[in-house]
Amino acid sequence: MIAEKKKTYTILGIDPGTRITGYGIVKTDLTFYEPLDYGAIRPPPKLPLFERQLIIHEAVAHLLELHPIDAISIESQYVSKNPQSALKLGMAKGVAILAGTQRKIPVFEYAPKKAKIAVVGTGNATKEQVGRMIQVLLHLPEVPHPEDAADALALALCHSHHIKGFSYA
Repeated sequence: MIAEKKKTYTILGIDPGTRITGYGIVKTDLTFYEPLDYGAIRPPPKLPLFERQLIIHEAVAHLLELHPIDAISIESQYVSKNPQSALKLGMAKGVAILAGTQRKIPVFEYAPKKAKIAVVGTGNATKEQVGRMIQVLLHLPEVPHPEDAADALALALCHSHHIKGFSYA
Protein backbone atom coordinates (compact mmCIF):
# COMPACT_ATOMS: atom_id res chain seq x y z
CA MET A 1 0.00 0.00 0.00
CA ILE A 2 1.35 3.42 -0.93
CA ALA A 3 1.44 5.98 1.88
CA GLU A 4 -0.87 8.91 1.33
CA LYS A 5 0.98 12.18 0.85
CA LYS A 6 0.25 14.79 3.50
CA LYS A 7 -1.39 18.00 2.38
CA THR A 8 0.85 21.02 2.65
CA TYR A 9 -0.25 24.61 2.90
CA THR A 10 1.62 27.75 1.98
CA ILE A 11 0.34 30.68 4.00
CA LEU A 12 1.14 34.36 3.55
CA GLY A 13 0.86 36.36 6.76
CA ILE A 14 0.47 40.13 6.42
CA ASP A 15 0.82 42.80 9.10
CA PRO A 16 -0.50 45.84 7.18
CA GLY A 17 0.68 49.40 7.56
CA THR A 18 1.21 52.43 5.34
CA ARG A 19 4.82 52.88 6.47
CA ILE A 20 5.77 49.24 7.00
CA THR A 21 3.78 46.22 5.86
CA GLY A 22 5.29 43.06 7.26
CA TYR A 23 4.99 39.79 5.38
CA GLY A 24 5.88 36.21 6.16
CA ILE A 25 5.39 33.07 4.09
CA VAL A 26 5.31 29.69 5.78
CA LYS A 27 4.91 26.26 4.22
CA THR A 28 3.47 23.64 6.55
CA ASP A 29 2.05 20.15 6.73
CA LEU A 30 0.58 21.24 10.11
CA THR A 31 3.32 19.46 12.03
CA PHE A 32 6.45 21.05 10.53
CA TYR A 33 6.83 24.70 9.56
CA GLU A 34 9.23 25.97 6.92
CA PRO A 35 9.73 29.71 6.52
CA LEU A 36 9.95 30.51 2.81
CA ASP A 37 10.28 34.28 2.91
CA TYR A 38 9.73 37.21 5.24
CA GLY A 39 10.45 40.90 5.38
CA ALA A 40 8.79 44.25 4.98
CA ILE A 41 7.32 46.43 2.28
CA ARG A 42 8.45 50.01 2.95
CA PRO A 43 6.95 52.59 0.61
CA PRO A 44 8.85 55.90 0.73
CA PRO A 45 7.11 57.93 3.47
CA LYS A 46 7.20 61.16 1.47
CA LEU A 47 5.04 59.71 -1.29
CA PRO A 48 1.33 60.56 -1.29
CA LEU A 49 -0.79 57.95 0.46
CA PHE A 50 -2.34 56.60 -2.76
CA GLU A 51 1.12 55.95 -4.22
CA ARG A 52 2.19 54.09 -1.06
CA GLN A 53 -0.98 52.00 -1.35
CA LEU A 54 -0.10 51.13 -4.94
CA ILE A 55 3.39 50.03 -3.85
CA ILE A 56 1.90 47.79 -1.13
CA HIS A 57 -0.56 46.26 -3.60
CA GLU A 58 2.12 45.61 -6.22
CA ALA A 59 4.54 44.14 -3.67
CA VAL A 60 1.92 41.74 -2.29
CA ALA A 61 0.93 40.81 -5.85
CA HIS A 62 4.59 40.09 -6.60
CA LEU A 63 4.85 37.80 -3.56
CA LEU A 64 1.75 35.96 -4.77
CA GLU A 65 3.38 35.47 -8.17
CA LEU A 66 6.57 34.10 -6.61
CA HIS A 67 4.92 31.59 -4.25
CA PRO A 68 1.94 29.25 -4.68
CA ILE A 69 -0.07 30.70 -1.77
CA ASP A 70 -3.03 28.71 -0.44
CA ALA A 71 -4.28 31.32 2.04
CA ILE A 72 -3.62 34.84 3.27
CA SER A 73 -3.71 35.54 6.99
CA ILE A 74 -3.98 39.24 7.76
CA GLU A 75 -4.21 41.18 10.97
CA SER A 76 -7.70 42.47 11.66
CA GLN A 77 -7.99 46.19 11.94
CA TYR A 78 -7.05 47.72 15.22
CA VAL A 79 -9.16 50.82 15.88
CA SER A 80 -6.97 53.33 17.61
CA LYS A 81 -7.85 56.64 19.21
CA ASN A 82 -6.81 58.39 16.01
CA PRO A 83 -9.47 57.87 13.31
CA GLN A 84 -7.08 59.03 10.55
CA SER A 85 -4.54 56.35 11.53
CA ALA A 86 -7.26 53.70 11.60
CA LEU A 87 -8.49 54.78 8.18
CA LYS A 88 -4.99 54.68 6.66
CA LEU A 89 -4.32 51.27 8.21
CA GLY A 90 -7.61 49.98 6.80
CA MET A 91 -6.66 51.22 3.36
CA ALA A 92 -3.29 49.44 3.50
CA LYS A 93 -5.07 46.30 4.61
CA GLY A 94 -7.58 46.67 1.77
CA VAL A 95 -4.99 46.89 -1.00
CA ALA A 96 -3.20 43.82 0.40
CA ILE A 97 -6.48 41.89 0.51
CA LEU A 98 -7.29 43.02 -3.03
CA ALA A 99 -4.07 41.47 -4.34
CA GLY A 100 -5.18 38.11 -2.94
CA THR A 101 -8.84 38.26 -3.87
CA GLN A 102 -7.93 39.17 -7.45
CA ARG A 103 -6.21 35.78 -7.56
CA LYS A 104 -9.06 33.97 -5.76
CA ILE A 105 -6.86 33.25 -2.72
CA PRO A 106 -8.90 32.96 0.48
CA VAL A 107 -8.22 35.65 3.09
CA PHE A 108 -8.55 35.13 6.84
CA GLU A 109 -8.41 37.84 9.50
CA TYR A 110 -7.04 37.42 13.00
CA ALA A 111 -6.84 39.85 15.88
CA PRO A 112 -3.31 40.66 17.09
CA LYS A 113 -4.07 38.88 20.40
CA LYS A 114 -4.98 35.66 18.58
CA ALA A 115 -1.67 35.67 16.68
CA LYS A 116 0.20 36.24 19.95
CA ILE A 117 -1.67 33.39 21.64
CA ALA A 118 -0.85 31.11 18.69
CA VAL A 119 2.90 31.57 19.06
CA VAL A 120 3.52 32.67 22.65
CA GLY A 121 0.50 31.34 24.52
CA THR A 122 -0.71 34.71 25.80
CA GLY A 123 -2.49 37.57 24.08
CA ASN A 124 -0.49 40.08 26.12
CA ALA A 125 2.90 39.02 24.75
CA THR A 126 5.39 41.74 23.87
CA LYS A 127 6.78 42.24 20.38
CA GLU A 128 10.09 40.89 21.66
CA GLN A 129 8.43 37.70 22.95
CA VAL A 130 6.65 37.17 19.62
CA GLY A 131 9.89 37.67 17.69
CA ARG A 132 11.84 35.27 19.90
CA MET A 133 9.17 32.56 19.70
CA ILE A 134 8.98 32.92 15.91
CA GLN A 135 12.76 32.44 15.82
CA VAL A 136 12.47 29.27 17.93
CA LEU A 137 9.39 27.81 16.21
CA LEU A 138 10.75 28.37 12.70
CA HIS A 139 14.38 27.51 13.58
CA LEU A 140 15.63 30.87 12.33
CA PRO A 141 19.23 31.95 13.00
CA GLU A 142 18.00 35.27 14.43
CA VAL A 143 14.82 37.10 15.41
CA PRO A 144 13.06 38.33 12.25
CA HIS A 145 13.39 42.04 11.57
CA PRO A 146 11.55 44.29 11.45
CA GLU A 147 9.02 43.36 14.15
CA ASP A 148 6.31 43.60 11.49
CA ALA A 149 7.85 40.59 9.70
CA ALA A 150 7.77 38.56 12.93
CA ASP A 151 4.14 39.58 13.43
CA ALA A 152 3.32 38.50 9.87
CA LEU A 153 4.94 35.10 10.45
CA ALA A 154 2.90 34.81 13.66
CA LEU A 155 -0.25 35.48 11.63
CA ALA A 156 0.71 32.69 9.20
CA LEU A 157 1.22 30.28 12.10
CA CYS A 158 -2.06 31.44 13.64
CA HIS A 159 -3.87 30.44 10.46
CA SER A 160 -2.17 27.05 10.43
CA HIS A 161 -3.56 26.50 13.95
CA HIS A 162 -7.00 27.49 12.63
CA ILE A 163 -6.66 24.84 9.90
CA LYS A 164 -5.84 22.28 12.62
CA GLY A 165 -9.06 23.25 14.38
CA PHE A 166 -7.59 25.20 17.30
CA SER A 167 -9.74 27.99 18.64
CA TYR A 168 -8.60 31.13 20.47
CA ALA A 169 -11.91 32.32 21.89
